[in-house]
Amino acid sequence: MKVLITGTSQGIGKAIAEKFLKENHTVVGIDRQKESIHCENYTHFMCDIRDTENLPQIQNVDILINNAGTQNEDDIDINLKALIQITEKYGVQENIHSVLNIGSASGHTGAEFPLYCASKGGVLAYTKNVAMRIAKFGATCNSLDPGGVITPLNECVINDPALWAEIMEETPLKRWATPEEIADWAYFLTVTNRFCTGQCIIVDGGESVNYNFVWKD
Repeated sequence: MKVLITGTSQGIGKAIAEKFLKENHTVVGIDRQKESIHCENYTHFMCDIRDTENLPQIQNVDILINNAGTQNEDDIDINLKALIQITEKYGVQENIHSVLNIGSASGHTGAEFPLYCASKGGVLAYTKNVAMRIAKFGATCNSLDPGGVITPLNECVINDPALWAEIMEETPLKRWATPEEIADWAYFLTVTNRFCTGQCIIVDGGESVNYNFVWKD
């Protein structure tokens, strides 16, 4: 299948792209950073997902994974508005097989920065809206909502021993997820799954049970 993924240059998005490539799918990536995956079945478009006038023309998308996101940088515009624009352009169409939005456990708990929480909370509601509209195509739409993940964007707390110890106290499984673990969930929800839709699934090692967000000042 042809899989379109946003935010593929690093972290979760890169891991998801590599998972689909390993499973012999064709992957198209959109990222404002340069290409970091070099594979025959991978095509990279370097652009900002907010730039609706210059988004690439990509036909016959089977799976759309909205992964691109930010924290404390135009969160509403990038995490929510641009996600909506990408989905309406590539995902709401008769050939679609599944849509997956990468949300956040913070969209459920509110335990993070205000605009970030608001943007991810909007993703949860929009996920249900899309699920209803693409059901007529036999397609599913869900959101995968991680807690802490070992990515470059989180290094400011990962590399702070005191904060890291405090975060681990709030996480029942005493670790964060790897990008590869999140990629496995993404593959399951978009390829294996054919009946679960309109759901917002938290994968956070139990951290959201405590509702206590820890971060660097």
